[in-house]
Amino acid sequence: MGLLNLFRRDKVDPEAARRARLLSTGRIADGTVFDVGTDEAGDITHVFYSYQISGVEYESSQTLNDAQRQRPVAYSPGAGITVRYDPHHPANSIVV
Repeated sequence: MGLLNLFRRDKVDPEAARRARLLSTGRIADGTVFDVGTDEAGDITHVFYSYQISGVEYESSQTLNDAQRQRPVAYSPGAGITVRYDPHHPANSIVV
């Protein structure tokens, strides 16, 4: 099996790759949180947000990572946020 391991590729998580690409090459826009999802303890775990690019309004959602969950006030409904988006596909975005 040692020889076969040379040709085996580690599977890359497509969501992690998408986020990494947007963080490094995505354009920046201002957005607003309009709703949140919480866990059983009431902590914010998911945000629903909107942003506008060239006069078109987009809505999306994202599960917050551990670092973002440490700042719940920054992701409360009505909060202004920074969004990174793909300029070729503006609907593809992440909350920074």
